[in-house]
Amino acid sequence: PLNYNVPEGSYATDPYTPETRIREFKEMVQALHKAGIRVVLDVVYNHTHDINGSNFQRTFPDEYYRKTADGRYSDGSGCGNETASERSLMRQFMLESFQYWAQEYHIDGFRVDLMGIHDIETMNLIRAKLTAIDPNIFIYGEGWSAGTCAYPQEKLAMKANISLMKGIAAFSDELRDALRGPFSDDTKGAFLAGISGGEESLKFGIVGAIAHPQVDMSRVNYSKTPWAAQPTQMVSYVSCHDDMCLTDRLRASIPQLSEDELIHLDLLAQTAVFTSQGIPFLLSGEEMFRNKKGVHNSFNSPDSINSLDWDNLKRFPQVFDYYKGLMRRHHKAFRLGDADLVRKHLSFFLTEPCLIGYRLEGNAGGDEWRNITVILNANQETKTVKVPHGNYTVVCQNGHINENGLDHIEGDSIAVAPQSALIMYEK
Repeated sequence: PLNYNVPEGSYATDPYTPETRIREFKEMVQALHKAGIRVVLDVVYNHTHDINGSNFQRTFPDEYYRKTADGRYSDGSGCGNETASERSLMRQFMLESFQYWAQEYHIDGFRVDLMGIHDIETMNLIRAKLTAIDPNIFIYGEGWSAGTCAYPQEKLAMKANISLMKGIAAFSDELRDALRGPFSDDTKGAFLAGISGGEESLKFGIVGAIAHPQVDMSRVNYSKTPWAAQPTQMVSYVSCHDDMCLTDRLRASIPQLSEDELIHLDLLAQTAVFTSQGIPFLLSGEEMFRNKKGVHNSFNSPDSINSLDWDNLKRFPQVFDYYKGLMRRHHKAFRLGDADLVRKHLSFFLTEPCLIGYRLEGNAGGDEWRNITVILNANQETKTVKVPHGNYTVVCQNGHINENGLDHIEGDSIAVAPQSALIMYEK
């Protein structure tokens, strides 16, 4: 990062004329808004490109950066320096910069890179300032740092402290790694690979990282206490830009994976993400079965790695149709938005190796569907699952979705196809 309040010139038709950068950025945001798309800006205030040449250092030497006890620049960013958000000058800069992008460019949200480097108080002040402009502006970030920060961890905007930051969300690596395996080892699978042990972590992600009486925190990966006060403070995801995309990770972690299995597991993973009570995050292109040829962090890779292959829409129509059909938008039950409502309506009735079942009881959140049942089966064989006796409409089954119904069953058991999700509701 160099100049935080300047639109990147490489996106402009004429980067050498400042007004062109500004006008075209505003026109872009306006066009997206007219298309019904809100715009989130990825912001990286946690470090600068360097020390000596930075505008911060030239303005007030060493005031904008943290140092360790022995006088070295702290490296919590993994980039050789970390900024000091708790100090008045850096804090004021961040506050005014967020405000500038929101008011001048009408940005709708901010994704805060390595948010765990910034202090809690500054993040709360930013939230308050943006709420005064528009309470719908969304703030979320990475609830961790890339190294040890020269500031007390209990004062940092880490994932563990998210409950202290109302209206701010963080990524859930518990859900991510419970589904596909640990970030530290691309070859190691988890739930999607038919490997048991991560079921409780997946349940924690399903409820939105809040306290829930049916989630045993002692068996959850990474976090032993709930960190979200509300489910809207948890971002559910299975892959993002600085990681393998989902298809590549599945290939890397599951030997001899057939294309048919790959599709089924891809759809199963995103069903877990989109029906969780957190806020779903989707890496660009995954709805068209994207791959990055196995590249992990492709920030400096060419178009041959990062481009989106639109022909995939023709090659894998089932994937796009399934993603498009995921029913979150139409059904409030999957996005209750309140921890008490989640604890009231969401109950797990099944936890077995690579098999989880839960119900959204009643007309949760005022949903027109009653007693929604969701079953996630990552096993390689069909599982017959006992359910409360009822008359059910099946809307998701064996890699297909249709809100009008795929099947109708009456009884107290249902067969769930291998490596797939099943969703049904009572009439």
